[in-house]
Amino acid sequence: MNSYKLSDLTEPVKKELDLFSKEFKNSMKSKVGLVELVTRYILYQKGKKIRPILVLLSAKIAGGVSDRTYRGAILVELLHTATLVHDDVVDNAEKRRGFPSINAIWKNKVAVLMGDYLLARGLMVAVDGSDFDFLKTMTDTVKRMSEGELLQTSKTRRLNIDEPTYYKIISDKTASLLSTCCEVGARSAGSDTEKIDAMRNYGEYLGIAFQIRDDILDYVGNSSVIGKPLGGDIKEKKITLPLIYALKQSSKEEAKGIIKTIRSHPGPKQVDEIIEFVKSKKGIEYAEEMSELYSQKAKECLNIFPDSEVKESLARLVDFVVKRKN
Repeated sequence: MNSYKLSDLTEPVKKELDLFSKEFKNSMKSKVGLVELVTRYILYQKGKKIRPILVLLSAKIAGGVSDRTYRGAILVELLHTATLVHDDVVDNAEKRRGFPSINAIWKNKVAVLMGDYLLARGLMVAVDGSDFDFLKTMTDTVKRMSEGELLQTSKTRRLNIDEPTYYKIISDKTASLLSTCCEVGARSAGSDTEKIDAMRNYGEYLGIAFQIRDDILDYVGNSSVIGKPLGGDIKEKKITLPLIYALKQSSKEEAKGIIKTIRSHPGPKQVDEIIEFVKSKKGIEYAEEMSELYSQKAKECLNIFPDSEVKESLARLVDFVVKRKN
């Protein structure tokens, strides 16, 4: 079990992270009072900053942090924040990181427009810096994230997700942005394609491991901590890896019964029964094995780099993500 905190892992880029935070704050400024009010509220909800951390560490291991690195970090964090704001509208979410969501306070219209504003600000940061390579990467990422979300929506309606489809969804929905963070960081440090490819793949595998872990937490998480509620995916009819594996280990009749229960808006008792079903079929263990497999793949991508404090942080970040409790 990892005993280190995220702050330990960011030690090699501590100064750079402080500077990023100031620059990020400046990038969100607006002369419109309502925009300023909402952005201040967003900044008050301090997230883990995993994505800018990845940009900074990737730049440092690939050659060094530059002005371009900061612009890349701001771009990905603005995009990420925009998607969270839009996601809360789509999901009718009342809370985000323990705080009332923007749509809960200012209603959907303001939330959607704020998401658009943040995305536009991110694109302008890249345009103003002539970082057109970042724009190309980021545009592809937005496309992948949207396609992943829409694929999951269509499959959720039919409840027919198999393992290859699951990996396609999480690769597009989650891993694409982490992959982009690492690619943008490495690109900002130079044009060595081997280093850029290694960091892009590191981010992709890290993202897949991260999402599998997130899906495991739906079955074993602690609902008393801020995070996702236990059984939330089941209530939302999301078929994730632990359940996909469990269904594969069942008879056709048993699997059909479970799907029927999920389709019929299960209550707390039925959700508990489905969680127990997944555990009894070793769905959690299988998902943990797969999460560990992608963790190892992520770490192997770092083999081309010489040993350093930054490399150690990137390797430990994989463990931090995969062994988290919320």
